[in-house]
Amino acid sequence: MEPFQNVSSIVTPLDKVNIDTDQIIPKQFLKLVQKSGFGKFVFFNWRFDEKENPVSDFVLNDSAYDNSQILVTGDNFGCGSSREHAVWALQDYGFSVIIAPSFADIFYSNCFKNGILPISLDQKITEQLLAESNPIQINLEKQIIKTSTQEIPFEIDSHKKKILLEGLDDIAQTFQHIDKIAEFEKNSTVPSVL
Repeated sequence: MEPFQNVSSIVTPLDKVNIDTDQIIPKQFLKLVQKSGFGKFVFFNWRFDEKENPVSDFVLNDSAYDNSQILVTGDNFGCGSSREHAVWALQDYGFSVIIAPSFADIFYSNCFKNGILPISLDQKITEQLLAESNPIQINLEKQIIKTSTQEIPFEIDSHKKKILLEGLDDIAQTFQHIDKIAEFEKNSTVPSVL
C-alpha cells in the first residue's frame, strides 16, 4: 500500500443515500482475483443501460469529473455486503477520498486497509461540498479540507491516520513487530513460522 498523499481535486457529487456495495460493484464482476481491474465496473448498473450504453445524466459519465479523486456522497455509504471489492473498484477508478455523513462499518474499515481516506462530516457540510465546483484540498496530516471559501476540520482515529500516512496494510503493520514475534517464538514451545 502506498502512503497517502495530500489530494487536490474537484469533487464528484453523488447525492444518494444508502448506496450499498452491490451498487458500487455489482456481483457479476467479482470474478477477478487481483485488486485491480474493477474500476471500469464501478456503479456499472447506474453508469450503463441494459444495452451497456452510457447513461448520459449519470455523474461518472460526465467528462468534467474524469480526473476527480474525491467522491462526495450521502449517508450510510457502503452498506450491504462486506465485499472488499467495492473499495478496490472505487480506488481502481481513481478515488482516494470519500466524504459522506456516515459509512457502513465494514466498508469504512476496508477503506483504511486499502489506502482510501473516508471522511465523515456533518450533513450540512457534506451538502455544501456536493455543490462545490472548485477544486478542494485534503490534508490528512493536518486533518483539514480546504475549499475556496473555508477550512473544514475532520476527525480521524490516530492509528488509522498513521497507517494511511505510512502506507501500512495489515501485513506491513505485523512486520513492524517482527522482532517481538521472533522473540516470542524463540521462547515458545510452539513451532516457529519464521
